[in-house]
Amino acid sequence: MRRIAEAAAAQTLPRFRQQGEVSNKLAGGFDPVTEADRGAERVIRALINDEFPDHGILGEEYGAENATNSHVWVIDPIDGTRAYISGLPVWGTLVGLTVDGDAVAGMMSQPFTGELYYADGSASHYEGPGGNRPLSTRKTTMLGDATLFTTTPALYEGEKRVRFDRLERQVRLSRYGTDCYAFAMLASGNIDLVAESGLQPYDIVALIPIIEQAGGVITTFAGGPAEKGGDILAAATPELHEAAMRVLYGAG
Repeated sequence: MRRIAEAAAAQTLPRFRQQGEVSNKLAGGFDPVTEADRGAERVIRALINDEFPDHGILGEEYGAENATNSHVWVIDPIDGTRAYISGLPVWGTLVGLTVDGDAVAGMMSQPFTGELYYADGSASHYEGPGGNRPLSTRKTTMLGDATLFTTTPALYEGEKRVRFDRLERQVRLSRYGTDCYAFAMLASGNIDLVAESGLQPYDIVALIPIIEQAGGVITTFAGGPAEKGGDILAAATPELHEAAMRVLYGAG
């Protein structure tokens, strides 16, 4: 993971805050991609193929190869490209490993701040400013004590927006716009809840083991596994997750 983080940083950091070219992948909307995204994914794929030639890969920019294999690496070279092109250091490189569909290990690297968050199969860890340490979620169990992050409430529509607004009214504090960095803050004990809408597997697979191996809970809004993406709820404790689910799907 350290080798992957270093190789990706060599592609992303020199281009960060340099006003490079941005392409749009979405007709009728805005889904940005940069050469930093493409360059980082290429070097990550090369490292994985060299080290584990019998493993599969799924990446945001270059798709799937051998994705039916037991072991599959899932890559988002820059999660938070909108933040990246805006000069905000809340983007990260995400790389996760699934075994038979279950996320078992993963990393989030934020090279501008010099931080690496990772889960190795048994525990979650932090390396960066302030020293290396194991990660542990807060012990918050009550919504009234919780801090909630989401990218933006504008991503929720119709009844889903009603449910999110209901949850937001119950928490102590809500903040917006931090992409994958929000999940790292949850795993490190700084916040308590993250809700996101419409994620792809490469947006979340790397973060699942970091949350779970730090003591948190992460599922879809329906309570199922998060590996395939969708609407995602992560919580610091099982009790807090249950309370949030009651608000999302309850009557009050």
